[in-house]
Amino acid sequence: MESYLLDWANLLLRWLHVITAIAWIGSSFYFVFLDSSLTPAADPKLRDEGVTGELWAVHGGGFYHPVKYAVAPPKLPPHLHWFYWEAYSTWLSGFALFTVSYLWNAGTYLVDKSLVNWSAGAAVSVALSFMVVFWVLYDAICRTFGQRKNGDAIVGALVFLLVCVASWLACHWFAGRAAFLLVGAMIATAMSANVFFWIIPGQRKVVKSIEAGEPPDPIHGWRGKQRSVHNTYFTLPVVFAMLSNHYGFLYTHPQNWLVLVLMMFAGAAIRQFFVLRHGYKLGRNRHPAPYAAVGVAVIVATLAWLAPDTSAVAKAAAVPADYPALQKVLEQRCYQCHGAQVQMKNVRLDTPGAVKQHAQGVFQQTVVARTMPLNNATQITDAERALIGRWFEGGAKVD
Repeated sequence: MESYLLDWANLLLRWLHVITAIAWIGSSFYFVFLDSSLTPAADPKLRDEGVTGELWAVHGGGFYHPVKYAVAPPKLPPHLHWFYWEAYSTWLSGFALFTVSYLWNAGTYLVDKSLVNWSAGAAVSVALSFMVVFWVLYDAICRTFGQRKNGDAIVGALVFLLVCVASWLACHWFAGRAAFLLVGAMIATAMSANVFFWIIPGQRKVVKSIEAGEPPDPIHGWRGKQRSVHNTYFTLPVVFAMLSNHYGFLYTHPQNWLVLVLMMFAGAAIRQFFVLRHGYKLGRNRHPAPYAAVGVAVIVATLAWLAPDTSAVAKAAAVPADYPALQKVLEQRCYQCHGAQVQMKNVRLDTPGAVKQHAQGVFQQTVVARTMPLNNATQITDAERALIGRWFEGGAKVD
């Protein structure tokens, strides 16, 4: 019953998390586009009011004309929309999902005893510390170097180094699948903390100054913009880390930490292309195609690097892919969790009838997605996965 309820909680939280993440990322991407596409106001009245940029757009059968006041408008409107619940809801739902999926059964999903044989409680504590420590160090880097000359480049280099170190530690301390998720959650926590500790408080101070009839300090807008830009570069790496748990060939690789770093770097480079693309159309910067090219090149190189060893699979092709051969693989690699004593997810694979019943799932999980055995705890080989694939494609016969 517990497993059934956890599955429902996982489904509903995942659904909620995706919805709120779409709302947050969508609004973030829109405002990055908006800032990059603004042109000086054509109307002198708008310029006199302090408008620093405007945009004309058409969408859904209507025309829109947003304008931007770099510091503050001359007068606050009666209704001011705030963008923060999208960020908070995304983090809260994501943390709840991480708790249900990994922390609740940390001994199974978080701990890989071949890496570190620690207790479930210790693993949970260290995993949570990743989120806290990364934010503290990242925030310290921004505070120390963010306002210096060439500060953005320094911050970018140090944060990239910090992510590399965190990825290495996570992949050497936790099960690969959980490690990838943890790094994504770590960065996503920093994104939400940027909103909670810097962006929204700064905006509240500006609003308070306007209401008091005082000139607002422009530093709050500058800091908020800086952290918002950081968030947009974090977005694609985080999304990749969150999706990676469906693809075992990524997190089961011996150098999985490097796989994670390379793919997140590629995502950030591709995001840079889209950020600069709007400015290029207005003649503000060079064509950003090199950033996209670098991102795609890194992905292609990683794809080639992770390609399976076809020679080992070819040698195994001579082995008959009949049920007796399959049964030997299942006995060695699968019976621990899906045998007579234990049937995780109510799946049993130690009888011909049960194997036939779950043939599609066995093929999908072990050959296509490569997510089973969980964390590859039983060390199934590529040749054995290929044997399962040939057995299934040959009709999944058990007689």
